[in-house]
Amino acid sequence: MPFTDPAPPDDAPTEVDVVVIGAGQAGLSSAYFVRRFGLGFVVLDAEPGPGGAWRHRSPTLTMEKIHDIFDLPGVHRTPEIDPTLLAADVVPGYFADYERQTGLPVLRPVKVRSVTRHESGRLLVTAEPASADTAPRAWAARAVINATGTWTRPHWPYYPGAAEFRGRQLHYADYRGPGEFAGAKVVIVGGGASATHVLSEVADVAETTIWVTRSPLVFHDGAYGEDRRRAAVARVDERVRAGLPPQSVVSATGLAYTKVIRDAIDKGVFNRLPMFSRITPDGVTWDDGRTAEADVIIWATGFRSAIGHLAPLKLRGPGGGIKMDGTRVVAEPRLHLVGYGPSASTVGANRAGRTAAQQIHRLLAAPDAA
Repeated sequence: MPFTDPAPPDDAPTEVDVVVIGAGQAGLSSAYFVRRFGLGFVVLDAEPGPGGAWRHRSPTLTMEKIHDIFDLPGVHRTPEIDPTLLAADVVPGYFADYERQTGLPVLRPVKVRSVTRHESGRLLVTAEPASADTAPRAWAARAVINATGTWTRPHWPYYPGAAEFRGRQLHYADYRGPGEFAGAKVVIVGGGASATHVLSEVADVAETTIWVTRSPLVFHDGAYGEDRRRAAVARVDERVRAGLPPQSVVSATGLAYTKVIRDAIDKGVFNRLPMFSRITPDGVTWDDGRTAEADVIIWATGFRSAIGHLAPLKLRGPGGGIKMDGTRVVAEPRLHLVGYGPSASTVGANRAGRTAAQQIHRLLAAPDAA
């Protein structure tokens, strides 16, 4: 049963120690540790049910095609999972079971509209009205953990001529399997796991596939152990500490020879080309004069952090990013970003949730805390 909390009198904001925004892995992990420290909190989730971004994954993405799911804290490890099951079913089911076992107070669907500084000295978290007949809900929090991820902000890089292309363009966020591309000439853009997933599947039905990436591919061999994970997180952490826009953890880890990639190799389609320079009405072209016809361009070009609701806090610095100290925002110590920069993947989310909760506990225990 969904958690509900009573509305305060006269539409005043609900006072709470911590608001956690988002109930994906980062949000649930953070909430678990916030409760361990004895703080009052609520989790606000924009989705209608558990699962976060996994609810929207392609219906052809099976468990054998994804990276490991890192167990959420405080429960027994997940059982062995049939690799042929759909990730969009398995992972939301796992999250739903976790919410039931832990009893975390998740309110949904609640879409946060803004986070501002309140006259009380707290952070005011305002959500969009549930309907045209209701007022916005608001929480006055002593601290906020933002764990809104990236899925709602697909990144579409600009290339000249894109507006004149007569075919279809779509982002990986809207990819629903290869069937609709039967007999088409398809260009796939991107150098990560999403691009290789699309390439491996679409190659079975398309007339032609062309795969382009901006940078050469980097592979790692063997198991991706704890030392490598920590090193990858550290490289991303360096950027956010300097106030630069974060790069994905995947860009720091490189690609592994997964089943998806081995399938593409076996099919003879794992042939990367450099990025084209321009999109034409009928395809793409390179600076060296090469051209290729295309009916479809699939942009598997990643995502950006969904933090538009934090804009009123004016956090971005001269480097274009938000200067961080671990999960803590330097310009606003009451705000922690989990699932941003070094914790924007399963590699670092659980550890980051624990760190954020611990630091908030220390902050709120100070004698002068609001």
